[in-house]
Amino acid sequence: MKLYLVRHGIATDKVGGAITSDAKRPLTDEGKAETRQVAGGLKRLGVSPDVIFTSPLVRAQQTAEILLDVLGAAHGLKLTDALAPAGTASDVFKAIKEFERAGSIFLVGHEPDMGRLAATILWAGPEVDIQFKKAGICCIDISSVPPAAPGTLEWFIPPKLAMLMAAPNGARA
Repeated sequence: MKLYLVRHGIATDKVGGAITSDAKRPLTDEGKAETRQVAGGLKRLGVSPDVIFTSPLVRAQQTAEILLDVLGAAHGLKLTDALAPAGTASDVFKAIKEFERAGSIFLVGHEPDMGRLAATILWAGPEVDIQFKKAGICCIDISSVPPAAPGTLEWFIPPKLAMLMAAPNGARA
C-alpha cells in the first residue's frame, strides 16, 4: 500500500473576526491555488487515491477537498482526529485499518506531526527531522497497517516541484 502524507496548504496567519480559533483558519487564495497545482502534478504522475483521510481543522479539510476534486477517491473523504495536531501514529493506523487492503491512502495533516508520522513509518527514530513545506507531499510504501517493517520512501516532493510537474511541458508555474 502507498501512503501519501500531505501537509495542508498555505493558511491565514491570524485569528480574528470570523476566524475564532486556530482550528478555523482557512487556506488563503494562494494556498488554494498552490494546492490545486500540486494536485495537478500528482495527477500527471498517475496518482489516484482510494481514500483521503484528513484532520478536521479547516485548512486541512480544504486541502483534502481540493485533492479529492482533482484526483478523485473511490471511498471519498474521511475526517479523523488522528491527523489533528498532536495525533499519534498509532491513532492514524487505527483510523486507516479498515482500508488496509487499499492500494493508496492520502493522509492530510499538519507539521510537525506529518514529519513525525513519516519518520515513524520509515522507522527512522526521533533524531530524524523530516520537514514538510505547506502543500508538500511524500509517498511511502508499506506492507501492512501498522507497518511490520520499515516503510520505503518512494519520493518526497516539495510544492514548487509538484507545481512544475503540473505545468504543460515543464513550463514555469
